[in-house]
Amino acid sequence: MLIDRLKTSAVLISITAILLYLDATMSPAGAEGIWLLPLLLFFSLGTAWDISGLLSNSGRPIHRRATLLATAIITLSACLPMMWPLFGSEYPPNCPVGKLGWIVIAAVASVFLLLLAEMMDYGKGPAGAIERTCGGVFVSVYVGLPMALLVSLRSLGDGNWGLAAILTMIAVTKSTDAGAYFSGKTFGKHKLIPRLSPGKTREGAVGGILIATIVAFVCLKWLFPAIAGEASGPVEAATIPGLDQPLWGALCLGPVLAITGMIGDLAESLVKRDSNAKDSGNLLPGLGGVWDVTDSLIAAVMPAFLCFVAGVAA
Repeated sequence: MLIDRLKTSAVLISITAILLYLDATMSPAGAEGIWLLPLLLFFSLGTAWDISGLLSNSGRPIHRRATLLATAIITLSACLPMMWPLFGSEYPPNCPVGKLGWIVIAAVASVFLLLLAEMMDYGKGPAGAIERTCGGVFVSVYVGLPMALLVSLRSLGDGNWGLAAILTMIAVTKSTDAGAYFSGKTFGKHKLIPRLSPGKTREGAVGGILIATIVAFVCLKWLFPAIAGEASGPVEAATIPGLDQPLWGALCLGPVLAITGMIGDLAESLVKRDSNAKDSGNLLPGLGGVWDVTDSLIAAVMPAFLCFVAGVAA
């Protein structure tokens, strides 16, 4: 079990490091993040596969293929503005859709895609078109929207500014898990939500928030400047005075990402417990399912995006 976990982690880290290096050094101007798309699709479709499998195995009907296609459409919708720079032109600055608008359009389109899939198969199998459509919408939106926002987060600012934002978000969010685990083991006495996740404690949650805040400060103080360099962010000045300073930025970013990350972790626990499953899947030997890796990140992407747009590390 431990050997499998180490092997899988080594492969994931190696592939991620290579793609991050290529993205930092070889991405065309205006199409930053293009090298990360294979990784993004793997985690997006892998997570959707896990959740749809949990629903299906627990007797909740879902159109799995249509759900995966809808998830991919939403995820990739944020990449549409990259097409202009790739073909040698600039994305129209006065486009009414903007850049985030494509995500909304794709989310609405995915609903009709799932309905169309049910129309094509209607009468060929068991009833439950409404339930399958609702399940597909839940999975595709729950996974696709945060993954699309991850693309938008990479596109913030110029150069490698967005890459620094992504790495900061991942470091802060994942450090919460480690901080909560060790704090809970050392000081944990009061259960957080025992019926849902018996191992989590209130003391662990507080420890996770503290560690996340410290990691946020380290990232904003040293990691961010090292990666972003002279690149500028999406705003000229923070919307709240002082938010662009490492200390105040960390006091905002750390607790926000820690709390939302824990909510994402508990959301996975809710679905797994309601589906009577230990792991979300088995796509990653030793680690379980892909959702076991992305659970906290999915919930933290939107708050991270808003924090950086508000001027954290501006």
